[in-house]
Amino acid sequence: MERQAGMSLGEGRRAAVVGDSGKLDARMKCPFCGHLEDRVLDSRTSREGHCVKRRRECLECLRRFTTYEQIEELQVVVVKKDGRREPFDRAKILRGMRLACLKRPVSADTLEQIADEIERAIYNLGQREVSSRLIGEHVVEAMRRLDPVAYVRFASVYRDFQDATEFQEIVDRLRREAAPAGPPERSRSSRAAAS
Repeated sequence: MERQAGMSLGEGRRAAVVGDSGKLDARMKCPFCGHLEDRVLDSRTSREGHCVKRRRECLECLRRFTTYEQIEELQVVVVKKDGRREPFDRAKILRGMRLACLKRPVSADTLEQIADEIERAIYNLGQREVSSRLIGEHVVEAMRRLDPVAYVRFASVYRDFQDATEFQEIVDRLRREAAPAGPPERSRSSRAAAS
């Protein structure tokens, strides 16, 4: 790719450091040659405005690369059942939901949106440490609203079902929730006995 006609290399570098708005832009190291000066070709928001995706071009090697800019939030630590602590990882939530939804009519975009909602709910708590149980309950509830089969799959692993009766209990609960709210329908035999 050629540089713009009429612009010297020095002018291009100055524009990259000062930027179009006249403010200083952050310098990004080119992943190909290590040069510290580039120009932004395109900027777009993603993840509902929580992230900015920038397409850049190195002013030295002229290769293009993409960077993502997002707000650095409070670092949440997850406290596991056995007391271990590890950084919150949105990808783990997404991986578990994808497994539960395997071969189900649920789009990847829907799962991404749910993962975003759960992540936002966890960060909105404003706590540095959150129990894995709380996160799991958020996911279980989301799966319950999303798809009954995915819900049973996720809940069985998350709650560590040991036998078929635990599956039956959760399926019975789903049936009760799905049943119409009116009075129970009488069977033919009970109607005949009443007449």
